[in-house]
Amino acid sequence: MLKSNGFQSTSLVHVYFMGGGNKRLMGRLLLKDRKIFFEYDASFIKTGLALSPFKLPLKQGVIKSDDAVFDGLFGVFNDSLPDGWGRRLLDRKLMKAGLHPTSLSPLDRLCYVGSTGMGALAYEPENPKEAPLPHEHLDDIAEEIYQFEEHDNDRFVDDLLTLGASSTGARPKIILRFENEDWMVKFRSSMDPKDIGNIEYAYHLMAIEAKLNVPEARLFSSRKTAGYFGTKRFDRVQNTPIHMHTLSGLLHADHREPSLDYETIMKVTLWLTHDREMCEKQFRATVFNVLSHNRDDHAKNFSFLMDEKGTWSVSPAYDLTFSLGPGAEHCTTVMGEGRYPNLDHLHQLAVVGNIERTQTIIDEVSSAVEKWPLFAEQAGVSRASRNLIQTTLNQLKKNI
Repeated sequence: MLKSNGFQSTSLVHVYFMGGGNKRLMGRLLLKDRKIFFEYDASFIKTGLALSPFKLPLKQGVIKSDDAVFDGLFGVFNDSLPDGWGRRLLDRKLMKAGLHPTSLSPLDRLCYVGSTGMGALAYEPENPKEAPLPHEHLDDIAEEIYQFEEHDNDRFVDDLLTLGASSTGARPKIILRFENEDWMVKFRSSMDPKDIGNIEYAYHLMAIEAKLNVPEARLFSSRKTAGYFGTKRFDRVQNTPIHMHTLSGLLHADHREPSLDYETIMKVTLWLTHDREMCEKQFRATVFNVLSHNRDDHAKNFSFLMDEKGTWSVSPAYDLTFSLGPGAEHCTTVMGEGRYPNLDHLHQLAVVGNIERTQTIIDEVSSAVEKWPLFAEQAGVSRASRNLIQTTLNQLKKNI
C-alpha cells in the first residue's frame, strides 16, 4: 500500500541471503497486529546456515521475537537498519514529506534499505533510490552535511540519504566507490573536533602497531581539512557480500545504553567460533580499548563474520578512536569495572578466554600506545588534540 508522498508501506517482506554471490530466499517477515513474525523458507533450513543462532535458530514454523529492544524486530535484521546518522536522514526525509517518522514500521525501513545494507541480507520489495548528485570532491559532501547540521537545510537530504542510507553510528558517513572497492568514509559532526579524521587515522596506525586485525584504511584528501578517514568495507570480498552480525544483534543487546561486559563477549566468541585464536584477537582488541582510552565500545562495535560454510570468525576491529565514554566509563565493562579497569581485570578476562599469551599481548599493545606522539604526528593531529590525548593516556597509565 502506498502512503502519501510516494512512501510505500508493507506488511510482508521477503528476506534474501546474498552470501557467496548467490541469491537465496531466507524467509519472510510479516507485520500483523503490531507484532513481527518470521518464517524460514524450507529450502534455506536445509542449507544448515544458522545466520543468527541465539535469537533466530534454524527451525520450521512461524517465530515471533519476545524481545522489544528493536521494536519487535529480530536482531539479525535490525543489523541491516541504519541508526544514528542514517536514521536521522530518513526521519528528516519523512518529515519533509509531511509524514511522522513513527509512521514507518521496521519492515518499511528494511524495504528502504533493500540490498544496500551492511552484511549479506537483502529485502524485497525494495523501495527505489534516487541517484546521488555528482560531486567533484568529498569537500562538496562535507559542505552538504554542514548545511544540514548547522543550518537545518533540507535541500541535500535526499542526496545524503542516497550516499549513506545504510550507515550506522552517530557520525555522518557515506559509501564511496574507490578503486573498484566499497569504502566507508566518515565526516566530522558538529560535536567533533576539527581533526577527528586525523585522530582516528592515528589510532588506526597505533592499532596496526599493536597487531590488531583492522580493515584497510586511509585519509582521503581534502582542500579544506587534513583529510577524511575511511575504511574499506570488510563485509565485501571482491564485491561479494559477507554475512555480518553485530554482538548487539546476536544478543538483542541495546547499544544505546551500557548492557554488556567483555566477559560476555569472550564467552560468545568461544561458543560461536570454537577457536581460541579468535578469543585472542578479541582479547587484544579489549586491551587496546582499555589502554588507548577508547570507551565507545558499545555492543554494535563488535561484529562477527560467517563464511559460505557457516564458519564464524571475529570481524576486523573498527571504530577505534579516543573516546571519553558515557559518564567517563566504558560502554562495555571489564569484569564488572567500567571506570577504572586495570591489569587485574584484563588478566581475569584472559582466564575466561583461555588466553595463553596474556602478558605478551598486554606488553605489545602497551608499547604501541606509548608511541602515540609518533602516530599523531604522522596522521597530522593538531597539537591541542595531541596533548589532550597524551595527558589522558598518562593519567590512565597511572591508574592501570
